[in-house]
Amino acid sequence: MTPSRSKLHATARPGRVRRAVTLGLLLGGLTLGAVAAAQAAQTQAAPAQTAVTSATTTPAANTTLRPALSGERRFLTLPGFGRVAYYADPRGEGRPLILTVSVNAAASAYEMKPLWDAFAGKRPVYVLEWPGFGSSDRPDVKYTSALMTGALTALVAEVGRDVDVVALSLGSEFAARAALQEPRIRTLALISPSGLGQPRGGTQRAAEEDGGQTLYNRLNAVSTPLYALLRTRISIEYFLSRSFRGPVDQDLVNYSMDTTRQPGAKYAPVYFISGQLFTADAYGDLYSRLQIPTLVLYDQDAFVSFDRLPQFTAQPGVRAERIGGTDGLPHFEKTSEVVEALGAFWAAP
Repeated sequence: MTPSRSKLHATARPGRVRRAVTLGLLLGGLTLGAVAAAQAAQTQAAPAQTAVTSATTTPAANTTLRPALSGERRFLTLPGFGRVAYYADPRGEGRPLILTVSVNAAASAYEMKPLWDAFAGKRPVYVLEWPGFGSSDRPDVKYTSALMTGALTALVAEVGRDVDVVALSLGSEFAARAALQEPRIRTLALISPSGLGQPRGGTQRAAEEDGGQTLYNRLNAVSTPLYALLRTRISIEYFLSRSFRGPVDQDLVNYSMDTTRQPGAKYAPVYFISGQLFTADAYGDLYSRLQIPTLVLYDQDAFVSFDRLPQFTAQPGVRAERIGGTDGLPHFEKTSEVVEALGAFWAAP
């Protein structure tokens, strides 16, 4: 199940680049649960920008996209970027829960629907859609880990209370970075997180010394036809099949097709493939520095490994639970087990 470890080099011939990029898109496609290989290309990210937040129900440019979840679709404004979407159901009691999605060609709040359905109405729940994905604005700008982290800290500020955060795949790196900056994040639960293993899927490693900018420029030059291939139903079902042990959730496939057809849908994924959204050493720079209770939920994953998980769980307050029989999206196939594990984690002293 380990993807090829071939690399894209700055000197690669255009034909080879196109073939390798296509394979990179296929490998990283939908589970962004994490193509940890691209971590090697990411230089140390700057601190997340401070965002002035304001909740509004005014539609963003691409809210022709049908809602991914029940509840209210709201927007935050990030200075210098635009609006970032999140779903809110403030009913219920207890500490608010923020769910964050993965990063891939078709990321959206629908990726967290099983957990939304499990907790909405029981405790306040919010689901963040990263800049460039879902109903968030998708301008042609530079997408960075600092931008993503800033979106999460903006939502925490909007909620205005201590929160628990559950993050999926590469979103785990953004959540960990946010937790190091925002004391109102009291716990983290990371589902199939990137950044805990050795690089895999080498076709997505940006080898350039400029941190992936040259690779981004090449990817961007051919991104429109490649993205058109990626968003076909047969491609989406193939990508998702690598994250489901059993049948692929067809409602997730349908929503993935919808979100990939929004204006500007290609821009953020190109930055992802070029490696610029990853942290070079996520464990050393992020996870090892956490000082809040943290839970890792995992089993098999076609795109990441967990070689450093024992080192991580040796830290005070960090625990891991294997959700057997799953492949990167355990909350879809073993929802009750994931919910039970989260409940036990939050109830622990």
